[in-house]
Amino acid sequence: MIYKIRIILDTEEDIFRDIEIEASNTLEDFHNAITQAFGFLGNEMASFYTCDQEWNQDEEIALHDISDGSSDVRLMNETFIEDIITENTPKLIYVYDFLSMWTFFVELADIAEKEDGRTYPNILFSFGEIPDSPPEKRFEADPSFDFDDTYENYEDLDFDENWN
Repeated sequence: MIYKIRIILDTEEDIFRDIEIEASNTLEDFHNAITQAFGFLGNEMASFYTCDQEWNQDEEIALHDISDGSSDVRLMNETFIEDIITENTPKLIYVYDFLSMWTFFVELADIAEKEDGRTYPNILFSFGEIPDSPPEKRFEADPSFDFDDTYENYEDLDFDENWN
């Protein structure tokens, strides 16, 4: 099966690529296709994140395991596209270069039969030019947080004052 997937850069302008790729490819293959489609070198850290219909981030699937071994990290080269992207769960978030935080919304558009003579992955459509630097992220503050609270009673804080 061939997945036709739209990858949209998180910007105010419309910048996206439509890629078709074999469902049996790994997420690492898909990562490589995305970096090539957007003109990145592909030498930075990256992760896919599963998400719900409202794009709320869930499980990370990393390019490399940089943990200290204390947790199970799901890796791109061990995860197949068809096991993550389905008609019921058609969305992913993709982050490339953790210092710059290029963020993309990935969504399954169609599932088709493989065409003889066509090489996959294949860029179907390219729209918009990628900017020189990633869009600035705007993080919302917690509206219930009281910045005027002076923490006069340190026993209420959750730390050990003699930690070292």
